[in-house]
Amino acid sequence: MRFLLDTHLLIWAAVSPDRLPAEAAGIIESPSNDLYFSAASIWEVAIKTGSGALQLDPSVLRRALLDADYHELAITSSHTARVITLENHHKDPFDRILIAQAMEEGMELLTHDSTVARYQGPIRFT
Repeated sequence: MRFLLDTHLLIWAAVSPDRLPAEAAGIIESPSNDLYFSAASIWEVAIKTGSGALQLDPSVLRRALLDADYHELAITSSHTARVITLENHHKDPFDRILIAQAMEEGMELLTHDSTVARYQGPIRFT
């Protein structure tokens, strides 16, 4: 299966894998799964690091994910157009684009965020 990981799970996977929920760890470790990260997650890390809310170099995170055989998913206009179809559970633009990308690309979004899990679509809450 193909899984797009949300930003929080990506950070845990790259920096502190011991914090991953067991189901997420199993999905990430399974060689039969293809793992993806979005350019939006790297952007989110850059913004949060720049504001002082996080201490993680987005370039280092990106490189670590690529080295761990994750596939990078660019943001396209079809992804951004899909955002308008989403329910309005919350206003986080990063989560909303991740949901739209998963829907548009036919992959599951793996998340540990209960608000994201409220959306209809290919979302797996762990």
